[in-house]
Amino acid sequence: MQITVLDLEREPLDYDVSLSPGEIEFTSEITQIDPLASHGRADLLEEHRGPHQIVQDIRLRGSYSGRFSVPCARCIDPVEHTLAGEYDLIFRPIGVDAEVTEHSIGASETEIGYYENGGLALEDVLREQVLLSLPARTLCGDDCKGLCPRCGGNQNTEPCTCDETPADPRWSALSALGSRLKTD
Repeated sequence: MQITVLDLEREPLDYDVSLSPGEIEFTSEITQIDPLASHGRADLLEEHRGPHQIVQDIRLRGSYSGRFSVPCARCIDPVEHTLAGEYDLIFRPIGVDAEVTEHSIGASETEIGYYENGGLALEDVLREQVLLSLPARTLCGDDCKGLCPRCGGNQNTEPCTCDETPADPRWSALSALGSRLKTD
């Protein structure tokens, strides 16, 4: 759904969308399980920067909810996440702040994004919100044993029968030292 400044000049835009899996491309590891629902309002804010310069910002306020699957960081089994959140974002035309000299930004300025070609795609905003909502590292459980580093088997489902001795011959000297220390 494209939200344009031209449309918002006439009146604010209320939206209520349901995006099916596949309509938004996330990363190859993130799978959308069911429709991503979002509803909210888009408004046009005019910022006056002098007598002849008006900056047209787009403000999006809304919420989203949906279910996603992400692989466990240890065993790569899928882990389901139910996400729901709210957003209140300001988007400014790209390049409008280019001539502003360097300065420290305040907390309110960290929520400013940029749009180009007169508008923005709601799908891009929702994609960013979902990616920011997912945990940086997902585990299927705190006790996840992960994959065997030798055979790649899932150690949560069956015990690994791989040999426990070091495969790299460079570790043999350390192994021998450990054996001697145990006998002393």
